[in-house]
Amino acid sequence: MRLVLVVLLGVLSGCDGMVVQPKQLDYGPQVGPAPTPADTVEFDQGVAMAPGHAPPVTLALLQRGQERYRIYCTPCHAELGDAHGMVVQRGFPAPPSFHSAQLRSASPQELFDVITNGHGVMYSFAARVAPPDRWAIVAYIRALQRSQDVAATTLPTRARRTAP
Repeated sequence: MRLVLVVLLGVLSGCDGMVVQPKQLDYGPQVGPAPTPADTVEFDQGVAMAPGHAPPVTLALLQRGQERYRIYCTPCHAELGDAHGMVVQRGFPAPPSFHSAQLRSASPQELFDVITNGHGVMYSFAARVAPPDRWAIVAYIRALQRSQDVAATTLPTRARRTAP
């Protein structure tokens, strides 16, 4: 037992290397903060956040947007964007429908900003969804909006369904 105690004390006495390493001991005006690493960007100041930087709409972007929308948005906004998601069905306040005139007229940047910063009871998704994925969600929301109010006469013949 004594041997174990002596070995343990010997091991623990070797742990003072952290005391003698170089480090900043104070944080104050006389010492200042640690230097900022090169090539850093302030939070919410990246290029993808700037107005007018929405990527071109492609099939791959829409597919990514659909995938991200299903993960992050359907609990409240539902698959169709009509604001009847499962969380709303359980008593949470309903968000506005993406098919409302107000949201149909919103710019892509406005939709991106709401995803980024939140609005009303919707919290910010800035920490959960990367900017490129936010743009993909915006593109998918636009596709959802266009899909719901299309006159059958404007569709190609192969896309029209006839009533049974």
